[in-house]
Amino acid sequence: MTMDALEVEARFSAEGKITVLSFTWRGQRTPVVGEGRQWLAEDGRHFGVMTIDECPFELAFMPERGLWRVVRAPASERLA
Repeated sequence: MTMDALEVEARFSAEGKITVLSFTWRGQRTPVVGEGRQWLAEDGRHFGVMTIDECPFELAFMPERGLWRVVRAPASERLA
């Protein structure tokens, strides 16, 4: 499991729905083409997303800190 910080481009609706559009992680901007489930946990709101190259990521948003993190990344994207 990784907990790398990242920049996220997201849409926040008036109803509170958050849609992740892209994220910049390790210097690379990655468009999001699909969304999985979303859930609340002690460390924030979690999002399952699919990138344009079909890699699944789990992101977490901590609204009180305005901070996004990668919680899980594909095995090929993790640090050795």
